[in-house]
Amino acid sequence: MDAGQIALPIIGIAAAAAVTFYAVSFAELREKSFKELEESDSEANGGGFISSASSREVRARRKAEKEAKRRS
Repeated sequence: MDAGQIALPIIGIAAAAAVTFYAVSFAELREKSFKELEESDSEANGGGFISSASSREVRARRKAEKEAKRRS
């Protein structure tokens, strides 16, 4: 057998293994970063979505503060 006939399949297998390793590594990094992003969002929002009722409360509070400033 020629050396090229032996080396070519070995190089192909090594290249396929390297591509698979990097693909899996990048997929895990992406998944980890998405989990961290979700965790930071849930911590910032108090663990969930802000409902429209709470945004109404915020608007009402701002309006009341503006009216209080006008009166003083």
